[in-house]
Amino acid sequence: MTAVMVAQSILLITGALFFCIGSLGLLRFPDTYSRIHALTKADNLGLGLIVLALILNVDSFALALKLLLIWALVMLASALSGHLVAWQANNLSLAVRQPNESEQQVSSAHE
Repeated sequence: MTAVMVAQSILLITGALFFCIGSLGLLRFPDTYSRIHALTKADNLGLGLIVLALILNVDSFALALKLLLIWALVMLASALSGHLVAWQANNLSLAVRQPNESEQQVSSAHE
């Protein structure tokens, strides 16, 4: 295995892990705003690492620029959609934190 292949493997695995962590954040965080934050940050970084791994394998400079452009467009779309979801959540007056039933039971038991 060459050094480029090792670097690609590390970047691809790390990028995939960031995607998984972002998805886990979507499931674990209690409110809309934290979920948006987890998804946009982790997915953008994960995609960036995957794009960097792909760039190490391209033959032309034009193809590398296309990959970087795709990454930039996805980051722009992610930020825009995250802001739109947060804006709509704010317009609907969604609470910043919505405890689940088990947290409500614990807090009522302590009172």
